[in-house]
Amino acid sequence: MSKTIAIVEDEASIRQNYTEFLEKNGYRVEQYANRSKAQSAFDQHLPDLVLLDIGLEQEIDGGFELCRHLRSLSASLPIIFLTALDSEYDKISGRRVGGWDYLTKDSSLHLIIACIDNTLRVVDAFSEPTEEAQSTQKLTIGPLEMDIKSWLVHWHEQRIDLSMTEFSILHNLAKHPGQVCSHDNLMQFTKQKVVTDNTISTHIR
Repeated sequence: MSKTIAIVEDEASIRQNYTEFLEKNGYRVEQYANRSKAQSAFDQHLPDLVLLDIGLEQEIDGGFELCRHLRSLSASLPIIFLTALDSEYDKISGRRVGGWDYLTKDSSLHLIIACIDNTLRVVDAFSEPTEEAQSTQKLTIGPLEMDIKSWLVHWHEQRIDLSMTEFSILHNLAKHPGQVCSHDNLMQFTKQKVVTDNTISTHIR
């Protein structure tokens, strides 16, 4: 069954362009022009992934507010910010409110679809009912607590918001304390296809 992608974007032409490309790549698409319409729909049902702009009509930070609301509904819903804002402050803010990834609108459609494909691939991989996953849904090592099912991380009882790649790396490092992991090992841990040595180094930093 096709995955459903929700696009929250106030510019109709951009929204339609993304929709057509996603549909050509086999996804079902739901479109919303502002926060209120999207929030009303999400309160009824959640898609498989959300592409979210930050500025929505008259709300400069409408995307951030919507992301917070989505996080109150689901801790594990993949949310990718797709916006024209490219400052470090905005990227950090996007992560802090619960976004899994942050892309700018100058990204190619092929990069956007690769990011979506990889994100959903990781979600599916962590959702597989493996023997290990069935035996434990939580990992605790000293002050580190990881909830594998809901993708939540706490350090000294303080919640830490991580992207999907950061969570994957930390989870697999925590499962093997004291062991040396190469870049190749870490790339396999992320279960993605477009991760490079430099990407891993950036996430580790």
